[in-house]
Amino acid sequence: MRKLFHLENVAAINLGKSKNKISTGIGFFDHMLDQFNSHAQIGVSVEVSRDNVNVDVPGEIISRGVNGSNEDVHLSKNRYAEPVEMQNLLMEQVGEALGCEIKIILLSLKNKDGGKRIHRNSRFCCPLDEALVECNLTACSDVMGKGKGNLEVYTLAPYGSFPKTGRTRIGRMLTAPVETFFRALAQSSGLNVKLLKIRGINGHHIIESAFKALSRALRNLIDDTNTATLNIDDDATESTWGSNSLSYKEGIAMNRSGKSQRKTKETAISVLLTLDGGGDSKVIIDSGVCTINDFYTALAREAQISLNVMCNGDTWVDDHHTSEDVSIAIGKVLDNALGTKAGLNRMWCATAKVGDTEIEVVMDLSNRPCIRHNLNLGEENDEEYVGDMSVEMLDHILDSLVMNGQMTVHILEIKSDGNLMDCAIATAKAFGRALRFCTAVDPRRAGQTASSKGTLSV
Repeated sequence: MRKLFHLENVAAINLGKSKNKISTGIGFFDHMLDQFNSHAQIGVSVEVSRDNVNVDVPGEIISRGVNGSNEDVHLSKNRYAEPVEMQNLLMEQVGEALGCEIKIILLSLKNKDGGKRIHRNSRFCCPLDEALVECNLTACSDVMGKGKGNLEVYTLAPYGSFPKTGRTRIGRMLTAPVETFFRALAQSSGLNVKLLKIRGINGHHIIESAFKALSRALRNLIDDTNTATLNIDDDATESTWGSNSLSYKEGIAMNRSGKSQRKTKETAISVLLTLDGGGDSKVIIDSGVCTINDFYTALAREAQISLNVMCNGDTWVDDHHTSEDVSIAIGKVLDNALGTKAGLNRMWCATAKVGDTEIEVVMDLSNRPCIRHNLNLGEENDEEYVGDMSVEMLDHILDSLVMNGQMTVHILEIKSDGNLMDCAIATAKAFGRALRFCTAVDPRRAGQTASSKGTLSV
């Protein structure tokens, strides 16, 4: 590799912060690298410079000192965006350097446990409102961290739907070299990496989802947890998030709960919700519609929350008002119970099977409500009801719950046996499992929000 740039203060610190900054000379690239800080909980820093800088090149205004105007800051943050043919080399060098630092972390874990880690792989999906990217990481040898990795799958392009061929640049950063960055990072870190775009119409969010998914998958690999398995109660996951963990104890101490009384001409609803119920959680749902009762009972038990819902609704008119109002009330109470969401794990993906139907729910307590799903709700079998509830209300329940719960949720129907009740309950269980881990307190964050913005409240 041609070393045309000087990289200084390169670091990746596990569960720590670097005293140095991220300054590559490409503004959007800096923003993406910062996702490692927020979502992998790895303190990343890298500063890029070049010899023989021509002070007459506008992009090098940082060499003369920035006077504070937006134009000067813009030029300084994007000082290496031109000439564009250099971006590929810059991103390759940065990927290689950060991959080497990540490899040091992986080797330290191997040395710490004598190579007896349960998981050699990790998977994570990151849900944004206009993109969903899946990342799979695999240590490429029996001894974690040794050997040369590879970018095995990369399907992010095209980068959005506007234009139909996808965006060629985000801000001043070219989109094509993003693949070069991930390949260099994979090779030098000793990890085999797969990045797959599941959904995506927005170029900015496709790339952001990829960086966040990789960051979260890396965090889970370091923690020895893996969302790719249906067994969410293995020893490693239990020690981090289970009933004997510091996470659980801090969550209990927060006494997170909420209640609501909601009355209209159509429904009278009371909701009492308590998080962190664990094995002692109590679930009583009496909505007047059996399918709604079954759906929220399954969800609450998987989420390990106590939930008491009573509804007196005008079911003699239809099930619409009861389905919608119950879900609105539960969503609002959950959102209130979670408060600012500071210090929470925030993101997770979980799978559930009922019969031969398998559903995955990918969730982010984002405060930016959005739901996307590919559930086959009777379009092909012409069924009108699931149990005693109209099929169309399952879609409406999910929408009302997510929008009022202030979440971003993607639901993936992986496999279906055509039984709509199996679909509904599998969705509820996967939703609850994802919610359990999203709402878990991560004590390593020390009350800080899992966001590069620093807050979810604005």
